[in-house]
Amino acid sequence: MKYSYSLTLLMAALACTPVSASPFSSAAGRYRIDPASHIGFSIAQVAGPGIKGAILDISGQFDIDPDQPAKSYVEISLNPSSVKTGQERVENFLKSSAVFNIATYPQIVFRSSRVVQDGPRSAVVEGILTAKGVSRPETFHATFVEQQKGSVTFHVTGNVPRMPYGMGVGVPLYSNTVAFDIDLKGVR
Repeated sequence: MKYSYSLTLLMAALACTPVSASPFSSAAGRYRIDPASHIGFSIAQVAGPGIKGAILDISGQFDIDPDQPAKSYVEISLNPSSVKTGQERVENFLKSSAVFNIATYPQIVFRSSRVVQDGPRSAVVEGILTAKGVSRPETFHATFVEQQKGSVTFHVTGNVPRMPYGMGVGVPLYSNTVAFDIDLKGVR
């Protein structure tokens, strides 16, 4: 009888324990992208080190709707003239008409069209990437990292092909795929 009574109390206590809320619940709202966010990229090379770098000048905003993730939204603008690889020759080549063509196309923009939560702390973000005058659907994966007073941080990854955007110079010696590794911070 004592065992049954204890089990009943435990079940009642569990039933009354609140389920932990999604990390997105307290993060709801609009954020502007903090310029301190990091947009890293890499392009593999056959039998070589490849190219690794970052685009430093970024801006944009995102909205988090924890109740209806599909209504969440992100828009990011990158200034390709701010590309850094640690090698001036490579940076100048990336800025040239062969790759980014910054004189004609000074911005790369991603606008989400669909956000699907695929885990308790993650979502698939689909949208349109516009680079060098070409707009195409691309997909990224975002994982919620942390929330601090007035800010949230996500880790975002994704692979984007270069050739459809007219940036396929060097393929197949250099991979057609640009792998993005992004630490995206939003502030209110």
